[in-house]
Amino acid sequence: MDLFSPQAAPAEWLVIATAVAALAVTVPRRVWLLARNAITIAHEGGHGIVALATGRRLQAIRLHSDTSGLTVTHGRPTGIGVILTLAAGYTAAPLLGLGGAALLGAGLVTLLLWIATGLLLAMLVMVRNAYGMLTVLLTSATFLLVSWLTGPDVQSLFAYAAVWFLLLGGVRPAFELQAKRRHGGTPDSDADQLSRLTHVHPGVWLFFFHAVSICSLIGGGRWLLGF
Repeated sequence: MDLFSPQAAPAEWLVIATAVAALAVTVPRRVWLLARNAITIAHEGGHGIVALATGRRLQAIRLHSDTSGLTVTHGRPTGIGVILTLAAGYTAAPLLGLGGAALLGAGLVTLLLWIATGLLLAMLVMVRNAYGMLTVLLTSATFLLVSWLTGPDVQSLFAYAAVWFLLLGGVRPAFELQAKRRHGGTPDSDADQLSRLTHVHPGVWLFFFHAVSICSLIGGGRWLLGF
């Protein structure tokens, strides 16, 4: 298995079909409540990766059945490390989607699937609750089985659908957070914590989350569609 051998992109109508499929699990509320677990995995994983990259100690990750999550890190309570760690949550899914779109644009389907599997298995080591372990294990097993047991065409369609979901699903959480903040329901949200650390209004951080997710969707969509 050559991870770096380019693979031809699916027909354009199939790429669009995978986008429609991703949209179908992102827009309807009842389906989204289940599918959002995957975005939460990316969100908490983003906190964890950036925490480690900035020298903080990652103690635990927890994922809950209501699609909320918690990443516990230790280090300085102020400074660039904790700011970047907090900022990584809402931006993780769209940026992972953008990176995935770049790999698919280069035809590196197998490499993308194995990178995703590796990241999920690495995250599994740090998950500290049963529901979180189950969701990460099932997600990583899905990527692993697709990588091992299916042919190039199925792998390609799966990869495109997964990346579209990260790009499209990565847009919605910031709007959900904005709606909750409007009703005063999230005093300890990432945006509010960042505001207290940086003395920048939480609305500015919300704008940042929106900007990253929407720009990632536009850029990633262009790569996936071959523009």
